[in-house]
Amino acid sequence: MPIAKAFSVALLGIDGRVIEIEADLGGGLSRVTLVGLPDAGLREAKDRVRSAVRNSGQPWPDGKVTLGLSPANLPKVGSAYDLGIATAVLAATGAVPATRLLGTVLLGELALDGRVRPVRGILPGLLAARAAGYRRAVVPADSLVEAALVDGIEVAGAPHLRDLVAWLKNEAGLAAPEPPGPAAPPAVPDLADVVGQPEARWALEVAAAGGHHLLFTGPPGVGKTMLARRLPGLLPRLSSEESLEVTAVHSVDGSLSKSSPLVTVPPFVAPHHSITVAALIGGGSGLASPGAISRAHRGVLFLDEVCEFGGQRLESLRTVLEEGEVRIARVKGAITYPARFQLVLATNPCACAPPKDADCVCSPTARRRYLSRLSGPLLDRVDLRVRLRPLSALSAHDTGTAEPTEKVRGRVLQARERATRRWNEHGWRSNSEVPGPALRREFTLPTEATALLDRAMERGALSGRGADRCLRIAWTLADLDGEPRPGAEQIGSALAFRERVAA
Repeated sequence: MPIAKAFSVALLGIDGRVIEIEADLGGGLSRVTLVGLPDAGLREAKDRVRSAVRNSGQPWPDGKVTLGLSPANLPKVGSAYDLGIATAVLAATGAVPATRLLGTVLLGELALDGRVRPVRGILPGLLAARAAGYRRAVVPADSLVEAALVDGIEVAGAPHLRDLVAWLKNEAGLAAPEPPGPAAPPAVPDLADVVGQPEARWALEVAAAGGHHLLFTGPPGVGKTMLARRLPGLLPRLSSEESLEVTAVHSVDGSLSKSSPLVTVPPFVAPHHSITVAALIGGGSGLASPGAISRAHRGVLFLDEVCEFGGQRLESLRTVLEEGEVRIARVKGAITYPARFQLVLATNPCACAPPKDADCVCSPTARRRYLSRLSGPLLDRVDLRVRLRPLSALSAHDTGTAEPTEKVRGRVLQARERATRRWNEHGWRSNSEVPGPALRREFTLPTEATALLDRAMERGALSGRGADRCLRIAWTLADLDGEPRPGAEQIGSALAFRERVAA
C-alpha cells in the first residue's frame, strides 16, 4: 500500500499551521476518501484534483485513495490544499519523485484543466511555514508578488500542474518572483481642501499625534467626512512589522492589490450603516473571517452617520476599543484577529439635520432620542468631541492659506517621535496605548496640574476611564507643544475636548 506525503498550511485567523497531507493507495472499488475535518469547499477537492491530474497528462490511480490531513482535529477550510493533495497522490503512484517534497509547502487551488489558481492567505501561510522551519514554497504564479514579501524562504510559482510535475522530476524550473519595483507614492487627499473648521482641524491633528478616537458632530456638508478621510495622510507610515501584519489581514480577507500588495499606508475603512454585526466584527460560517474592524487594523475606522448604525453594532465595538483585538468563538474553533484602529465617528445633530440649527423642526425630546443612540459607555471611549459649525460664506475663508497635509504631518511626526522615545522601553507606540495605571503611578503629574480632573470627577462629569483618557490627551498636547510633561493648561484643554457634548 504506497503512502506519500506533502505539506500545506492551514490558517486560523492570520496564524498558520503546517499541515501534513498523506495519500494512501489501496485496493477495492475506485473511490476517494478525505479525512481530517475538511469543510465543504475542501471536500469538493476530490473531484477537482482528480480532473486536474488527468487533464495534466498524469494517471489517476485505480482503487481506493485515502487522503489524510493532519493534525486531524484541526479544521481545514478552503481550497489551498489542492496542490498538496495532487502532489501527494502523484508521489504515491510513483509518477513523481518525493525528494523535493521534503521541506516544501504547497499552496494553490486547481482548476479542472490543471491550472493553478490563486488563493487567499498566501502571506500569512508563508510566514507560518518559515517559522516552522520550511525552506521552500510553491504558490500560484499569480501570487508571486505577494509571496515575495516574505524573506527567508525560497518561493516559486507554478502556473499549471504540469509545470509542478516537471519541477518535481527536475526537468524544468518554476517561475521565480521578480524584484519589487519602487513603491508608488500613496494617494491621500490633502487637508488644504477643507474650508474653515479650525477647531476640527486642530482636533484632527491631536488625534493623529496621539492615536485618539474622535467624534464630529454637525449639520450635513460642513466637512465631517472630508476631515475623516484626511486622517490617514497625517499618520506615520507603517513600519515593516506593521505592514506585514496589516497585509496579512488583507490577504486573508482577499482584498490585496495584485500589483502592489504590501500595505504601507494606514488603511481607511468606512462601512455603510447597513452593515451586519458579523461583517463589522468578523464572522461567517465555519471559522470566522475578518470584519471591517480588522481591515482597519493600524488605520482608521470611519463610521459616518453613526447614529444610524444601531445599538447592537455600536456596542459590539466597546471591548475591541479597549483590547485592540477581537476574539470570535465558533463551534469549529475560536479565532483572534487584530483590531487596533483609530475610531472616527460623524453624526448629524438631529434626524432632520438642516443646514442651520434655526431651521430644525425636531423637538428637544426627538433630538435627545436621536443622539442617545450613542450610549454613554461608547462615548466614554471617545477621546475628542468636536462640534462643527456651518460656513456662512466661502469667500470668508481663503483656501490658499489653509495648511496642507505635509505641514501638519510634520508636527504630528515630531510629536510621535517624542512619545516613542518616552514609551519605547515599555513597548507602547503612542499615547493612546499607555495604560491608565502607568500614567497615574509611574508618570504622575503634580497636584496643581490634575486639580481640574479631580473637580470634574467630584461633580460626576468624568468617569475614571474618562480621566485616564484626559491624561493621554494632555500628554499628546504636551508633545505637540514641545513640553516635557503636561501642565494645567494641557489638562484644561484635554478636559475641554472631553466635556464637549454632541448636541
